[in-house]
Amino acid sequence: MLLHNSQGNYSFLRGGGPYSAGAVAAEGFTIEHVRLASSTPWRAGFDAVSQHLQAAGRPRAALCGVELRSPAPLTFDGFREFNAGYVDLLKSWNVFVDGVNPIARTNVAPELDPPVEPSLYAFSYTVPSPSAGPSFVVAGAGEIPDNTTVLDTIIRRGETSPDAVEEKAHFVLDLLQKRLFGLGMAWKDVTATNVYTILDLNAALRSEILARLDRGARHGVTWYYSRPPIAELEFEMDVRACARELVLSLG
Repeated sequence: MLLHNSQGNYSFLRGGGPYSAGAVAAEGFTIEHVRLASSTPWRAGFDAVSQHLQAAGRPRAALCGVELRSPAPLTFDGFREFNAGYVDLLKSWNVFVDGVNPIARTNVAPELDPPVEPSLYAFSYTVPSPSAGPSFVVAGAGEIPDNTTVLDTIIRRGETSPDAVEEKAHFVLDLLQKRLFGLGMAWKDVTATNVYTILDLNAALRSEILARLDRGARHGVTWYYSRPPIAELEFEMDVRACARELVLSLG
C-alpha cells in the first residue's frame, strides 16, 4: 500500500524500520538524483544534502532516496547498531510520516577502495515539474526475504556458482518487481539499473536481469564491484527513473 508524503511531494512503500521500500514522485513533481564526486562521511554528507536542498528551494522532506557506502559487510547486530544512529538523524530532520521512514535506501560495501567509515554516495529528492514522466527510486534488495534476520533463509547461502548467482538474481528481481508494481510502475519505466556483487555476473545478466528489464534494458546495467551490507549476502540490486542525474562536488 502506498503511503503519501504530502510535505515531500511523493508517495512511498513501507519497508523495514531504517528505510522505505521505494518512493514515487507525486503528480506535478519529478525526482532528481545526485551523486557526490567523492564519498563523504555520512553525517557530513547529510549536512551537504540539507544545504543542497535549501539551495534548490526544497524542504528536507523532499529527500526520498539515500545511497550509502560501508567499509565492510556487517553482522545483523552491527547493521542494527548503525541503523539506530541513522534513524535518529532522520528523526531529527522531522521527515518521518506518521512514525514511518519514507526514504528509500541502498547501502553496500565496495570491494575495492572502500571508505574508512560509512559514507554518503548519492541521494534523490523531488522537485516541481508539471510535465514530468514516471519518476521513482526503489530501495536496494538482497537475496534474503524482507524483514528477516535468519541467515538460513539466504538464497543459495554460501554458493557462488553461475547457477547459484542466477537463482539469487531471480529472487532479487522478484523483490524489485513487487516494489515496482507497488509504486504503480513497470520494468519498462526503469532508466537506471544497478547491480552490486563481486560474483561472476555474466550468466545472470543475460538469463535473468536483461530478460526481466523489458524496454528498460536499452539503458544498460551498471555493475558495482561491491558486496551487500550484511555478511554472507552476495547479490543486491536497485532501480530508479530520474529526470536529471547530477554530480555534486563538495568543498
